[in-house]
Amino acid sequence: MNSTGSRGRRRGKPDTRAQILEVARRRFLDGGYRAFTLRAVAAEAGVDLALVSYYFGSKKGLLRAVLDLVPNPGAIVEVTTQGDLATFPERALRTVLGLWDDPETGAPLRALIAGAAHDMAFAAVVRETMEQAVIDKIADRIDGEGARKRAAAFYAQIAGLIGTRYILCLDPIAAMPSDEIVEIYREPLRLALDAAPRS
Repeated sequence: MNSTGSRGRRRGKPDTRAQILEVARRRFLDGGYRAFTLRAVAAEAGVDLALVSYYFGSKKGLLRAVLDLVPNPGAIVEVTTQGDLATFPERALRTVLGLWDDPETGAPLRALIAGAAHDMAFAAVVRETMEQAVIDKIADRIDGEGARKRAAAFYAQIAGLIGTRYILCLDPIAAMPSDEIVEIYREPLRLALDAAPRS
């Protein structure tokens, strides 16, 4: 028994938040969004449920923190948009392909897509994240009339490629080397960024 008279659960420590987050990430990767509950995370982490709520506020807050551990889309956009916009499509493509082709980073990305496909609440969180961290940031970088529409068109093409190559695994796209994918998609992506919006 500790000094407060409570049993069993550890009190909050400097590393408690990180510990909870690691458990949450593991449960999310292993069981998806449905296995990802505050109560289950607290039990596995060996902490009071109130501590999980204290650090993350809600299931949505904890999920957002977990998504930050997945290859961060905002950080990726921040890096790839630096430099000449003419070569941005190729930089973005090579970065995305590298992340999805790597087993270590590809696994949580697949879990992310699978979770969004099976749970509307989770899909809403992913959608909001993509809008703010990807589409809005690209729109800010390219600027000009219809920037957000052009950024969304750019994102839609990459999302379609991801679905075809990594989720559905459709050949020949799934079997193509990255360099060949870049050659096929580079120009359409550039045109999506450059196209004037239709009235």
